[in-house]
Amino acid sequence: MAFFSSVLKRLSRLKSLESDNLETPMKRCLSTFDLTMIGIGSMMGAGLYVLTGTVAKNTAGPAVIISFVIAGFVILLAALCYAEFGARIPQTGSAYTYTYVSMGEFWAFLIGWNIVLEYIISAAAVARAWSGYFDEMLDHRIRNFTYEYITGGPWDHPLLAQYPDWFALLLIILGVIITVLGANLTSKINSFLTILNICTVILVIGAGLNFVNVSNWKIEGGFAPFGISGIMSGAASCFFAYMGFDFITASAEEAKNPAKSIPIAICTSLAVVAAAYIAASAVVTLMVPYYDIVPEAAFVDAFRHVGVKWLMYVVGVGSLIGMTATFLTAMFVLPRIVFAMARDGLLFEVLAKVNSHTHVPVVATVTLGVLAGILTLVFDLESLVEFLSIGTLLAYTIVAAGVLVLRYEPAEAFTIVDKHTNQDTIEMNLKKKDETSPLNSVDSHLHGGEVRKEFNGCRILRNARPGTIPAFAVFIMSIFMFTLAAVIVFCGDALAEARFWVIVIVVIFGSVVLLCFFVLCIHYQNTSIVTFKMPLVPLIPSLSIFCNAILMMNLSYMTWIRFAVWITLGMMLYFCYGIRHSKLAMSLEEENNDLNRYYIMPAEFRRLMATTECDNTK
Repeated sequence: MAFFSSVLKRLSRLKSLESDNLETPMKRCLSTFDLTMIGIGSMMGAGLYVLTGTVAKNTAGPAVIISFVIAGFVILLAALCYAEFGARIPQTGSAYTYTYVSMGEFWAFLIGWNIVLEYIISAAAVARAWSGYFDEMLDHRIRNFTYEYITGGPWDHPLLAQYPDWFALLLIILGVIITVLGANLTSKINSFLTILNICTVILVIGAGLNFVNVSNWKIEGGFAPFGISGIMSGAASCFFAYMGFDFITASAEEAKNPAKSIPIAICTSLAVVAAAYIAASAVVTLMVPYYDIVPEAAFVDAFRHVGVKWLMYVVGVGSLIGMTATFLTAMFVLPRIVFAMARDGLLFEVLAKVNSHTHVPVVATVTLGVLAGILTLVFDLESLVEFLSIGTLLAYTIVAAGVLVLRYEPAEAFTIVDKHTNQDTIEMNLKKKDETSPLNSVDSHLHGGEVRKEFNGCRILRNARPGTIPAFAVFIMSIFMFTLAAVIVFCGDALAEARFWVIVIVVIFGSVVLLCFFVLCIHYQNTSIVTFKMPLVPLIPSLSIFCNAILMMNLSYMTWIRFAVWITLGMMLYFCYGIRHSKLAMSLEEENNDLNRYYIMPAEFRRLMATTECDNTK
């Protein structure tokens, strides 16, 4: 029993925040503008020129506009969670770091492990897409040359590409070279490419407005020919067009003023990208009937349809520019996650080394560039692209849950304590803070995590340690949200027919979710946060968790199988290496925490640790 208790403590240990979160071996050189361009560049790539036409023709029709609005709303919920965390914890690592602080080491490793694969596949997929698009503009000369002089014909294997894409490999190498030269240079190149892409999109949309025909929204089923189901399915596809805003938080450790820049950059980039997607989908469906759209090149074919050939080349160049910006941002943030995990000891230490001149984790950049290059060169990435979604959605879910957990932690849980300060001084300072705080009232941050006075009659809620009941409610609510989402997705027909058994299940699961939400509402929040705070907590994070659950349940079973295999590999790595080399574990094992000068934890837990140390010395 003692063994399992020890393992559980190791898995759930929380990362301590240092007294100065701005100290970093990396160079803080990114402005709000740079971060905004990173966000726009990561989201407004090939999806604008390809996904818009694909969803319009095959899934939603002209109602693809509504699909983009719904997807934008769902992604905004997750983005606000990231914005609050990014402002409070300005360190590289994005969802990995946020999970380490709020949920524990094991969950943090799994999230980081999934994000690493997500970014590798993302970089490889965009490089392959860039090469394929460019090759198509050259009438497939690169492919034909490879068939004739290298492979002797296409490869016939379901897991491999039809031919090795050497041009895409060169793009990966070029991306690695640019990235290792420094964040400042990379951000400037990305900003330049993103501005060109924005100008191209404005030109294309503006020119397209001259050829709109409102009757195209009235034929063959009207504005929504595929109905509500088509709009929702389209929203699930459009959701992935917005993926990439978390690249901003992954670069937090190189931001000049992260507390201010990250929320502004996230909201601004999302607004710009959403406007571009909505406007582009409106223009293309007004120029051409939705059933005549060519999904692979919607705008190119639309301008060919109206006889403006010169704009066809503008769209082609704009597509390459947009994909280049997306690829460069993926290569830029990819080593940052690995650096954060290696710095914490969960991955190999060599990956955390930062070059003293460029302030870039060169070893991590080159290593991951090699992995991305191998995937780009020989693998067919179409079957892996869907895998990107499940890891991202899981990260969004954990971050939303983490926001809820930390919002209901007591104020003293975030008091920075020096190791040389004795317990009497700590308690005296906290008491003094209680007495002098201008917020000293029933609703002040000093009551964070406690049940509201109107519900003090319940002994369990009154006697529980502040923050414990809300954290438990978040855990239970998340589980039942996923089960409710599974019932809605997999038993949709029975639900539409109003069958008794499925209605009973939905009512029971929904009641548990609402009960947990009510438990959160009757507890005080910690209002002492001085950086960006998400509005409407706990509503927005709870909605984010449920929306992510719905989208995850719509993924194919093969995606879940691949996800299980990747998770299994990650668990093997963690239990064989990470759990034993964790810097947090080493610092906690040192006498008097010599390696961890500053730490943040509840006062009750500090007393428990002190008592345990006294017992061990006897």
